[in-house]
Amino acid sequence: MAENRLIQRRYRLLDTIGRGGMGEVWRARDESLGRQVAVKCLKPLGPEHEPSLLQVLRERFRREARVAGALQHRGITVVHDFGEEDGTLFIVMELLSGRNLSQLLEDNRRQPLPLPDVTEIAEQVTAALAYTHEQAVVHRDLKPANIVRTADGTVKICDFGIARLGHDIGFTARLTGTGIAMGSPHYMSPEQIGGHGVDHRSDLYSLGCVLYEIATGAPPFDLGDTWAVLVGHRDRLPEPPRTLRPDLPESFERIMLDLLAKDPDDRPRDAHELGKRLSDARQPRPARRAAAEDEPTVAALPLPSWTRGLTLGAGQHLARAAHHPVPARAATALTDAWTGGSETRRDDTSPAAGVTGPPLSDGSRAALAALAGRHTAALGLGRLGRWAESGEAHRALAAERSRLLGPDHPDTLTSRLEAGHALSRLGRHFEAHQLYTEVLGGRERALGPDHPDALDCRHHVALNLGRLGRLEDCRTMLEEVAAARARVLGARHPEALATRGELAFVLGKLGRWTAALQVHEEVAAARAEMLGPDHPDTLAARYEVGIGLGRLGRTADALALYRELAAARTRAQGADDPETLRARHGLGVNLGRERRWQEALVEAREVTAARARVLGEDHPDTLVSRRETAVALGWLGRWGEALDHYRRVADARERVLGTAHLDTLAALGDLAQCLEQLGRADEAAAVHRRIAARRQERAGRRQ
Repeated sequence: MAENRLIQRRYRLLDTIGRGGMGEVWRARDESLGRQVAVKCLKPLGPEHEPSLLQVLRERFRREARVAGALQHRGITVVHDFGEEDGTLFIVMELLSGRNLSQLLEDNRRQPLPLPDVTEIAEQVTAALAYTHEQAVVHRDLKPANIVRTADGTVKICDFGIARLGHDIGFTARLTGTGIAMGSPHYMSPEQIGGHGVDHRSDLYSLGCVLYEIATGAPPFDLGDTWAVLVGHRDRLPEPPRTLRPDLPESFERIMLDLLAKDPDDRPRDAHELGKRLSDARQPRPARRAAAEDEPTVAALPLPSWTRGLTLGAGQHLARAAHHPVPARAATALTDAWTGGSETRRDDTSPAAGVTGPPLSDGSRAALAALAGRHTAALGLGRLGRWAESGEAHRALAAERSRLLGPDHPDTLTSRLEAGHALSRLGRHFEAHQLYTEVLGGRERALGPDHPDALDCRHHVALNLGRLGRLEDCRTMLEEVAAARARVLGARHPEALATRGELAFVLGKLGRWTAALQVHEEVAAARAEMLGPDHPDTLAARYEVGIGLGRLGRTADALALYRELAAARTRAQGADDPETLRARHGLGVNLGRERRWQEALVEAREVTAARARVLGEDHPDTLVSRRETAVALGWLGRWGEALDHYRRVADARERVLGTAHLDTLAALGDLAQCLEQLGRADEAAAVHRRIAARRQERAGRRQ
């Protein structure tokens, strides 16, 4: 990849911030949202690979990236997007401001990190692993370079799924004649080295290696060559860390040595148990003997502020996490049964387990590889807003995949689902509903009603019911999906919270604002606890809380919330980010509700100017803000100035949306009322006649 290159017509590569065996990491600018991101570009898929293998790798990459992108926790780097550009696979992630643990050790001249830093890092990484393991995700390449401490002290794990992709695509080196994928030998568990089954406890072993290194300044088996390191992991006991750092508390040394046990059964059972042991190590122990009072402990270290109320999943609090085993499905790799893979890997082009379909010939496999390229192209058409073409492409793909794989194969159903999305985007909601319900039936037959993919489809069925005006049916189904997702994925899983957020929105449309506000507040609180107060998803939920407060007449509370929200958005994304401007728009609206019209006018004008600069003069958000400017001017009695703004809104909507669009008719109604206020009755009457004619035209189209 070259500097200043634009990939996917969206991400502008600015400068290289890292290189490794698998590719490069670039600082980039997201041209659509105006924010800086990190883009990891994996090495190109060259001609040395068979076409059929390339297709398998691309599909596996897509699946791995989607699973990684679903992880949402304050201790995990956010994945924004992924794709392929000229044979190079790329992942777009949040750009972190901080240093990884390898860099921190180098900054410290390879001397051990201060003990408070070690314990803080240990607890934050453990909390993140507890979450990911509950999602059935195993990292497989945990090492200091993949753990970043940001400027505000938050510790984040990076590169979920990358190690597996590197192994599959062949980027990692291999030991001659062993067939062992060489990721990071200093941090590999004995079961990884021996090629045995790997589960969540392998990550705990790697974490033990990381903690040993940052606590002592060197990894546990810092030997002369790679083979010696691997043999050390497999056969040797690590030197007790207190021999290298005598001030290390005995309780912390015991934790590290247990993490480094050769047999996974001898390690902590799961990250929840580890979290409890780390928490207990911070607490003063009762003196059992006189000598115990002189033993070093971590008691003087305060519990970090970020852990207050933080759950490690299923209601387990960090300071009092109970012992309980990770669910059986957590003992799988990143691509487990929930995402179409397993430790015993099947050929990714064959039908999924439990799904019947015709056997695949070599010609069929080649055809599937070609179809995958067409699938990517169809998705690209959607991203460009060419929904009619995208929908036709997905429908054709669904027919061919059905013939090759069977009607209930996941790939067939995915194509049909994408066709439904395209229809919905085109406003053809009844046709979309038919497709959604058919896909739902197929997924429930193949996977069961509680499989996440089936629940995802039910979520879309519910939303489409709302678009059809069936709000009560929409509400009922969203309640069912929210309950099922909470039961299957956990009440605080991002997908469960997303469904609850949609439920709150529908409750608002039904006029049940008290119930809607309660749900929005619960979603916002859960996201703040799991992701942090300034995470974009938390801020989005808080924006919806503000809407509810305003609708219930609690304008003072709404004003305070929108001020905080605008400040948080400015810190996180910048003053001109569309979401920052959205928060400021809400602030202006509520200033008006408080009859503080002069302040409302100032806010509306500033937001209108910023939105016109960032989004364009005719963007719907710009026009909404311009209307708020006109409203404030009217309330201040400045109707002549207001008229210009009302006219500009009506003209723009007519030009962009058409003469009979409901928003155009509403803008013409505003214009007519303004003319009446100015005493220009004849002009107002002419506008009203235009509105009546266009409503009649609209009614005729519906017939």
